[in-house]
Amino acid sequence: MNATVRMRHPAFRFRPVLPFYAVCTAVSAASLASLNATVPEPKTHTLFMGADIDIKVSNDFCRVRDVNGDAFVVDASGSAVFVPMNRGQLNLKIQQSLKLAEASATVVDLNGERIYTDANDPRKRFSRQQPVLTETAAFDSAAGAALTASLTLGPYVQAGVDAPAGLSGQAAREAGAAASAQISAIRSDASNAAGDQSSEANNIGNYIGKMQAELDKELFDALEVDFRVSSEKPLSQPYAVIIARYHEKETNPPKHKYWVFAKALPPVDRHPQTVRVVQGGFPPGFVLDDFKVHLFDRGRELATNLADKRVELTFGDAFKYVLLDYVSAHKGASLPAAPVMRRLPDGWQSRLTADQLAKPCFVKVSTDGMPLGTFEDEACSRPVADPALAAVVGEIRFTPALDRGRPMAGTARLRLGDIRL
Repeated sequence: MNATVRMRHPAFRFRPVLPFYAVCTAVSAASLASLNATVPEPKTHTLFMGADIDIKVSNDFCRVRDVNGDAFVVDASGSAVFVPMNRGQLNLKIQQSLKLAEASATVVDLNGERIYTDANDPRKRFSRQQPVLTETAAFDSAAGAALTASLTLGPYVQAGVDAPAGLSGQAAREAGAAASAQISAIRSDASNAAGDQSSEANNIGNYIGKMQAELDKELFDALEVDFRVSSEKPLSQPYAVIIARYHEKETNPPKHKYWVFAKALPPVDRHPQTVRVVQGGFPPGFVLDDFKVHLFDRGRELATNLADKRVELTFGDAFKYVLLDYVSAHKGASLPAAPVMRRLPDGWQSRLTADQLAKPCFVKVSTDGMPLGTFEDEACSRPVADPALAAVVGEIRFTPALDRGRPMAGTARLRLGDIRL
């Protein structure tokens, strides 16, 4: 079809100079180039709205970096400090920020609802306090005691007729009178317990009505959140952070408060696992405005399918965003070039020797963060001759050197064994 169109073009002059196979090769190459141009670059990163959490320790707000058991781990004066979640009201600062993540996780069946703690649940208090249940047990106990007394003390009531040997008539009569009185008392207790069961005060309908009236007040004082999580890329040290916004009942205008809870999770893979969090201590009758779940792995937040303002990016677009963000955040600064992103397959370290991973090399970096060459020395006079090492470095992206905030070419020191990008 292309040949027909060209033959009809007025400027076309047919010159059968090239061999037929050469023409076919040229057409095939053009077709292949056109095909490659239409293949979209895969989306490898996700830009999303995440959360940064700071906790006040002493007089400073410190960033949460990890979760250990029931404690937040924060950076304070260069050291890790453990802040228990259950030590009372924490002074928190929560900031939303755009984040870029290569790893992603899937959260499904997310549910959050207000519930009662055991101490405040009207149904459980009803079962503990409802007198019918208590007096029924008392009646059963008293009736059983009366039966036992009749069998064991009955002979003494007969005043010596069946008295044990050696017991005089007067003593037998006294023993029988005492036994008779004891039996009467026990039977009276049983009768009173039976009467209590049928009294109006113990009417089961009254207590059900009272219980329902309390349930209708919805004085919930706890929050339950559950969901299932999975990830195609295994997560070795994941934890979930739940941020809930709420206000106390009947406050006008509502004064919003935040509750933050974190839970360390077992390793996450492609098989969904269930996560359930129950936490009390909320003001009775609190109103839940909204809640969100954030997932982290090794201290870095991950994108999820539920993340706000989620945008999937190619590796190239993600790198452009990183460069713009870096330069914007370091206005006026003078800094050396440094590695910031990589595009390497899993297991790439196994393709290099221990010496290649441990020995530092130096990379010339352009003003737009691209590697221009790998060298053995900082002066960049001895190029690295190993093609495997050079190929790995070629898939790494850098932040450019900055001179008072202006990007410029520079040199980055790189040790491949340290890469955790």
